Amino acid sequence: MRGEPEHKPLRPSWRCPNCGIPWPCSAAKLRLLGRYRQDRPGLLVYMAEVQEEAAADLTKLNPGVTLPDLTTRFVGWAERR
Repeated sequence: MRGEPEHKPLRPSWRCPNCGIPWPCSAAKLRLLGRYRQDRPGLLVYMAEVQEEAAADLTKLNPGVTLPDLTTRFVGWAERR
């Protein structure tokens, strides 16, 4: 998929620089699902690790961010698929 923009998080805001929405954006989710197609537990572990990194940044930017909010954003979508 050459020429397509990367949908990686821009730190410390954890927003997609292409979509402008909180990461993981829809494009990032689709790519992650494709990459971990045969390894759902691996996807969940990866997203939990990313959530931990994001929590360090996001709680500094917005002290009102809660762990349940971050879990829904980073891990919840992958559990439901």
